Amino acid sequence: MINNLSKPFKWFFKLEAASGLILLIAAIIALFVSNSSFSELYFHSLEKYLFIGINNFGLKLSVHHWINDALMAIFFFFVTLEIKREFIQGELSNLKKAMLPIIGAVGGMLVPALFYVVINFSNPETLNGWAIPSATDIAFSLGILSLLGSRVPISLKVFLTALAIIDDLGAILIIAFFYSGDLSISYLSLILISYIFLLILNKFNVKKFLPYLIVGIFMWYFTFKSGIHATIAGVLLASTIPHRIKDKDFSLLIKLEHAISPYVAFMIMPLFAFANAGVSLEGLTFSSLMLPVPLGILLGLFIGKQLGVMLFSFVAVKARIAQMPGNSNWMSLYGVSILTGIGFTMSLFVGNLAFADNTQYIDGVKIGVLIGSLLSTICGYLLLLLTSKK
Repeated sequence: MINNLSKPFKWFFKLEAASGLILLIAAIIALFVSNSSFSELYFHSLEKYLFIGINNFGLKLSVHHWINDALMAIFFFFVTLEIKREFIQGELSNLKKAMLPIIGAVGGMLVPALFYVVINFSNPETLNGWAIPSATDIAFSLGILSLLGSRVPISLKVFLTALAIIDDLGAILIIAFFYSGDLSISYLSLILISYIFLLILNKFNVKKFLPYLIVGIFMWYFTFKSGIHATIAGVLLASTIPHRIKDKDFSLLIKLEHAISPYVAFMIMPLFAFANAGVSLEGLTFSSLMLPVPLGILLGLFIGKQLGVMLFSFVAVKARIAQMPGNSNWMSLYGVSILTGIGFTMSLFVGNLAFADNTQYIDGVKIGVLIGSLLSTICGYLLLLLTSKK
């Protein structure tokens, strides 16, 4: 019985762990290419415009925007499927078990943002990046944790997975409410109508994905035109995909999650990492790291994340609001808290939104995210390696 219940988590963990290692390779390749003789070709290719559509009906966007707006909508669709499943029948369905990762995630979002705000308080332009260090890269962090194998109890892996999923939910809400442009009432109305159609499909428990997909494509276009970031369409679509516990033989949500997960893990996310992690390191000095944007992100990810997650978790356990993960101790929980500072893809994505109109800060975002994530990776891994038993 217990073995059957743990199968979905084990499948999910293996997928995210493998994906994290692929992400690392993609980021290294991007850094190498962007600092080689191919750098001009790399950046020029990302800014090349592509038209997708029929005749006059379609969109013409840069390759970079197709990746960040269209492919990432699929990523957020997948993430929301995970979140919905977890809340219906996963680790977040039991409030007592969910309290520790929920409270830890709240601390892991608030404290890094506070670090960034303190450092950038005097500059309204850079202050807009306050949410960048609040995100955790679920695939990358689980990938590092997987390298430790049986040294880390399954309960801590579940804790990190649940915390990162809640973190993603927080990032989705931040994007929707804080990083949207001028809103179009007409397109917002069309989004609402589309969503009502999707809810009707859900109400009648339609188990074919094609009707959802057709409405979802139109909703993505309306969202893109509305001023809300287009990836939110993926979130809205996923929230209407049916998943009823009583339907033991079939769940469209689980079917879709399993079907698209390899494409998200091994194509979309590595492609996003390759397109967004490239930054020229020419002229990079210690003083350039002390600029407000990279410094705020670096300290937010490396210091703020571990402090926020650990402090909030400690208070929750001591106040008996939540329980410690089984077979773990404070030192191992602290090691996992450090790993939550691996922001990478989610932080890069939020950074692109925060400074869409001030692109001069994008390189600083990339440097801060990469160094903050790297320090969190090394320190978290070493602490868990030294304090855990084989």
